[in-house]
Amino acid sequence: MAYNLLKGKKGIIFGALNDQSIAWKVAERAAEEGAQIVLTNTAVACRMGTIDELAKKTNATIIPADATSVEDLENLFNEAQKALGGKIDFVLHSCAMSVNMRKKRTYDDLDYGFLSKTLDISAISFHKMLQVAKKLDALNDYASVLALSYIASHRTFFGYNDMADAKSLLESIARSFGYIYGREKHVRINTISQSPTMTTAGSAIKGFDGLFDFADRMSPLGNATADECADYCVVMFSDLTKKVTMQNLFHDGGFSNMGMSLRGMTQYNKSFIDENRDEKGNIIYG
Repeated sequence: MAYNLLKGKKGIIFGALNDQSIAWKVAERAAEEGAQIVLTNTAVACRMGTIDELAKKTNATIIPADATSVEDLENLFNEAQKALGGKIDFVLHSCAMSVNMRKKRTYDDLDYGFLSKTLDISAISFHKMLQVAKKLDALNDYASVLALSYIASHRTFFGYNDMADAKSLLESIARSFGYIYGREKHVRINTISQSPTMTTAGSAIKGFDGLFDFADRMSPLGNATADECADYCVVMFSDLTKKVTMQNLFHDGGFSNMGMSLRGMTQYNKSFIDENRDEKGNIIYG
């Protein structure tokens, strides 16, 4: 059901790859609520994914951009304003990738070159995006900027690796930039800490199926889906949340405030704990 929450608003959605992406769902919901949008991802992702299908469905313009490139971001914000006919009202940052995870490097054996890429793509790109937008004066007063995060920024989760560091930095950027942008332009900047979600990126996390099931059993309301996250993003983009900024907003069915649930304990009691070990029998903690 649409409520016209974003009627007349203009937005940029970073990171839509396929119909499993949270960014994809957000783009669909934003369009349903009356927004005009620009879709962006790297040129390679635009070629490999199915973003053209999403653009047709949402009547959106595609402007490829590498979120780690200041030059690309400058072009993106300039061209987006031309395509949309004015300044931007909302932005979603949904960019995350860890080469260490893809290469199965554990946290105590990181490749630091890979770590730099993780931080640049998953967090520093958020700062670059905000800095470019501010210098170009590309956002309207009371614009809303969101980035997607995860509770591993606060607590340690097996297998989440250096992405936890990236999410911590991402949330810090939202607070630091949120203060400056808020005082000067009333732009609000928040992160949404989402439940484990069945996306292409989520599947790269070691033991993701177990993590997803654990979170679902622990959460009183169960895991929040990608569609439900899109609903939350739309509310945060709307004028209903004009005074919410610099927050890390948990959208996780209550998981973040749980210790142990009955369902979790029941499963734990009937499970055989088989620790991960290497070929020498040593436990792998990372």
